[in-house]
Amino acid sequence: MRILQTSVFKRKYKKLHASQQQIVKDAIIKISEQLDIGVMKKGDLAGVRVYKLKANNQEILLAYSVLDKQELILLALGNHKNFYRDLKR
Repeated sequence: MRILQTSVFKRKYKKLHASQQQIVKDAIIKISEQLDIGVMKKGDLAGVRVYKLKANNQEILLAYSVLDKQELILLALGNHKNFYRDLKR
């Protein structure tokens, strides 16, 4: 399985602390093993799944999309504030 990252995801990931980055890496491995683990979104965000994880008592949302069960595209990463608004762009 190929794992692709958008530029938005890369920027947010680089800003995380090293311990938070490791938690996100573990979540990506978990997602790649079980593609339907995230919640499927509806409406404007149809086709996007969001996986919620905790890091240092802070909830982090990870948005991803799956193409033909061969490619995992990591779309966005961040806290809940304005996450969905920014994801629609």
